[in-house]
Amino acid sequence: MIELKEKIEAGAVKALKELYALDVEAVDLQQTRKDFEGDLTIVVFPYLRASKKGPEQTANDLGEFLVGSIDEVSAFNVVKGFLNLVISDAVWASQLAEIGNIPNYGIQPEGDETILVEYSSPNTNKPLHLGHVRNNLLGYSVAELLKAAGKKVKKVQIINDRGIHICKSMLAWEKFGNGETPESTGMKGDKLVGKYYVEFDKAYKKEIEELISQGKEEKEAKDQAPIILEARQMLKKWEDGDAEVVALWEKMNGWVYDGFEKTYKTMGVDFDKYYYESNTYLLGKKVVEEGLAKGVFEKDRDGSVWIDLTAEGLDRKILLRSDGTSVYMTQDIGTAIQRAEDFDLDGMIYTVGNEQDYHFKVLFIIMEKLGYDWAKNLYHLSYGMVDLPSGKMKSREGTVVDADDLMQEMEDTAKAISEELGKTEGMAEEDKQSLYQMVGMGALKYFMLKVDPKKRMMFNPEESVDFQGNTGPFIQYTHARIKSLLRRGKTEGIWPAEGTPSYTELQPSERELVKLLAQFPEIITTAADEHSPAVVANYVYEVVKAYNALYQQLPIMTDDNKEAIVFRLNLSSSTAEVVKTGMRILGIDVPERM
Repeated sequence: MIELKEKIEAGAVKALKELYALDVEAVDLQQTRKDFEGDLTIVVFPYLRASKKGPEQTANDLGEFLVGSIDEVSAFNVVKGFLNLVISDAVWASQLAEIGNIPNYGIQPEGDETILVEYSSPNTNKPLHLGHVRNNLLGYSVAELLKAAGKKVKKVQIINDRGIHICKSMLAWEKFGNGETPESTGMKGDKLVGKYYVEFDKAYKKEIEELISQGKEEKEAKDQAPIILEARQMLKKWEDGDAEVVALWEKMNGWVYDGFEKTYKTMGVDFDKYYYESNTYLLGKKVVEEGLAKGVFEKDRDGSVWIDLTAEGLDRKILLRSDGTSVYMTQDIGTAIQRAEDFDLDGMIYTVGNEQDYHFKVLFIIMEKLGYDWAKNLYHLSYGMVDLPSGKMKSREGTVVDADDLMQEMEDTAKAISEELGKTEGMAEEDKQSLYQMVGMGALKYFMLKVDPKKRMMFNPEESVDFQGNTGPFIQYTHARIKSLLRRGKTEGIWPAEGTPSYTELQPSERELVKLLAQFPEIITTAADEHSPAVVANYVYEVVKAYNALYQQLPIMTDDNKEAIVFRLNLSSSTAEVVKTGMRILGIDVPERM
């Protein structure tokens, strides 16, 4: 299809030269809008001065020239200044045959460019929640999208395993846990640790109330509550390497990591390398000292180190406190350099919520000023918050939507709706359970990923598990329907057939579907350039919608013309492959039967 577009562009350039003595290097060729007849469109307004004619006459001149000189252009129509070219059915039939013969159609071969994608980045004081779900699904899908576009991709996460929040869970477990373990309670380790984060908050609030009742101001009460003083002391001991505190920290973090791995497995995401903040938080200090010597940074009288970004429209940013301790920015500088050394990277993508937009603007400018070549290829995959019909989440109060609970709810909802609609009749029990999990996770992932990452979104579990409309289950069901049709074609000995069918007088619904399939490689490239799985998700929905329109309008297995049946089965097969590949990029499995 790319070669045909280039041929038509060259033909249009030649037409402008011969008709109007106008020299242009290229002509902008666009997809024809759906409400117009045609396949490719040329906007003629830029050429009116040379033609000295109105837009309709200019478009007619060009159209007649192209139909007369390019065999693949069978007709044209003009709508004001828009020349809509119609590509012949024979071209589309040939295009389908080509698509069917390309292994891994749409996927580009791996090139030399290596991109790192960071996502998840949880704290070890609580289990993963709904916000983490969007983060993980976005990060994983963007990584798979970049792979499909020919990049070498490394998936990593940084685990926030140090700080006062960790000590809060540890202290509460010491005080109130009575030696509980994941084994003794039957709880996942991350949930058990999260339980004591909530317990700390309850005890802390109680002490604050008691101090306020004794006449202290709220701020003073918060600073002087005994349990927060103990947590700070525990953090100091951890930083000093106290053997007992470090042992407790290692034990409880171990529980959390085991819990996280189970959640990641259910979610279907993975990582090539884990970074831990406890190992990386000092990495940037040496780099800051080097930047200070180069004049990139400046030192204040109190010994603190800053960078002045007012010339870039930002402000001054601290990098080292006066006591020499690092801040988050310092950590991120050091970690970025470490990753570049670990993987010989060409760029990095940080999947982090939009509340950190300013942080990453500063980080990327700093890395460029420090002179790293890969700094120009740093990208913040900024995304909006996920809202629920029930309201906002608060982790300290234990009112978050737990990721494991959400995924189980999705599976249960998929089971209930599938059984109600009779989608699993005749299936073995084991196959049913696999299907419920596939449909539930497909519904969750698709609903999350069909929305542009930058937008804030409302997640409604029931709405997402719908077998009609722009949903994962609708796409999954269509794939299963196609596979059933292909099995029937094989059983009846109709498909696959030798050679290419001579069927070349396409119906509108057939032509529309082939056109959509032909766009798949460009869709992947566009989505990768925009770091947006939503582009792929909504494209796959358009493909499925077009297939269902064809399925309703045309007899696939019962046409009198056997060549038409073979063509439609070939079209069905290519549609299934594109749907499967597109959904796989989103991290979604599609069933063979339903």
